[in-house]
Amino acid sequence: MPMPALSKRSLLGAFLVSLLCAVAPAQAQGPRNFATLAMVAEPQTLDPMASTADLVGTIMQHVYEPLYTFDAKWNVVPMLAEAMPKISADGKTYAITLRRGVMLHNGRELNAEDVVASLQRWIEQSPRGKAVGKELESLKAKGPLGVELVLKAPYAPLLAQLALPSGMAAIMAKDSIAQPLKEFVGTGPYKFKERRPDQYVLLTRFDKYSARKEPASGYGGKREAAIEELRFVPVPNANTRVEGALAGQYDYADLLPVEALPRLEKASGKTLPIMTPSFGFPYLVFNTKEGVAASQPVRQAIQVALGEGEMLAAGFGDTRFFVAEGNHFPKGSPFYATGGTDLYNQRNAPKAKEAAAKAGYKGEPIRVLTSRQYDFHYNMALLMAEQLKRAGFKVELNVVDWATLVQRRNDPKLWDIYVTHSGQFPEPMLSPPQLGDGAPGWWDSPAKKAALSAFNVESDPAKRGALWGKVQQVVYDEVPYVNVGKFNGLSAKSPALDNYQPATWPYFWNTRIK
Repeated sequence: MPMPALSKRSLLGAFLVSLLCAVAPAQAQGPRNFATLAMVAEPQTLDPMASTADLVGTIMQHVYEPLYTFDAKWNVVPMLAEAMPKISADGKTYAITLRRGVMLHNGRELNAEDVVASLQRWIEQSPRGKAVGKELESLKAKGPLGVELVLKAPYAPLLAQLALPSGMAAIMAKDSIAQPLKEFVGTGPYKFKERRPDQYVLLTRFDKYSARKEPASGYGGKREAAIEELRFVPVPNANTRVEGALAGQYDYADLLPVEALPRLEKASGKTLPIMTPSFGFPYLVFNTKEGVAASQPVRQAIQVALGEGEMLAAGFGDTRFFVAEGNHFPKGSPFYATGGTDLYNQRNAPKAKEAAAKAGYKGEPIRVLTSRQYDFHYNMALLMAEQLKRAGFKVELNVVDWATLVQRRNDPKLWDIYVTHSGQFPEPMLSPPQLGDGAPGWWDSPAKKAALSAFNVESDPAKRGALWGKVQQVVYDEVPYVNVGKFNGLSAKSPALDNYQPATWPYFWNTRIK
């Protein structure tokens, strides 16, 4: 796929970045104490509970920390909790002890009341928190460092839900909690300093940070803010991110188009390409609440028209970057399943047309919401529109910036399908959020409830694998979303950024500027 020519806006962006770099006094002399990190967009919020957008989680995981997190092998490990919880014999009561002496950014020690207030806010605000809230009987502080969660029934995904950086169960100072958040007071290795919309989010080292003692592993273990300042700069145009990386203007450039790989490989003096394997999966969310896609037979007809393999090729081009397969989890995973996969990658326009007519489709426009911030979303949406038109569907493509998409997807009157992606996680209930309750798409059905409640109550990993196959079958039958396939991520870093570890949500503690 040829790389599109740079737009005037891109050239202007590149010029402004080069101008900023030319006048930055810190670069002219002495060792650098900051990192410039080019992200895909302006975050629509800095409240880590208010959005499941990866961008918000990526930035704010430096400021806020969860009780638990994931190590390099996706095992849940303690972060603000002292150790793994003590779980009662019936699997319903979780007793958590906090680490002693953890400092908040406002200068006082973290206590159990901060944690309880934070989790209560998470249960009210976050789609993931709401899903956990439905399982919860009670949540209370037990002394200054004890927290007790009592569940209505065993809920196997609980700790993984508490560990995820996206839609994060972020622990914050009780006195900073507000709606909306005005102060960002966490316990992380970096504290919030300044936000200038469309220019940067600036985080600075927290000198009283309380690090864990274990060796660093994934998001777990010891964290150190070796770089004094992190500057997260929104660079919405993918080609501008590429050109800035090639020019050595960014220490890190997130999610680059795959066709940039040959140029990045030849430019090792200024930048180094980074491949993040099994980065995630693109998926299409259907509006099951209002509009033409609220009809399950119409959604099924659309699924028949789709050729996911073609869409992945349009999104990623290079076969090193994608795998077209209908199983939501790869072979080797305990959740590998074949349920429903005969409905994947059908690309059958005549059959889809016939199914749409039987479903009562009368030529209403299918409103597809997508963004150019993630170029593969846009390229997949273009191809999907053609596949749907071949099957007799009328398609209206609404291309907006990412922050607008995240805002609009909350209103069921504005769209029928939106294009997004997620990281590939070890626990199915972590993503997509549509498996929970209340996320945009608003999928709710008796079959969903039955399949998921059986899956979530079972704590034996071997038995959960088979139960996930039944959930996957319901997803294919009811089409609340379509998992397009699996992809690897491409980003780039400067040779000066040392000790960066590729990750689904890039993190910059433990990195250094050489």
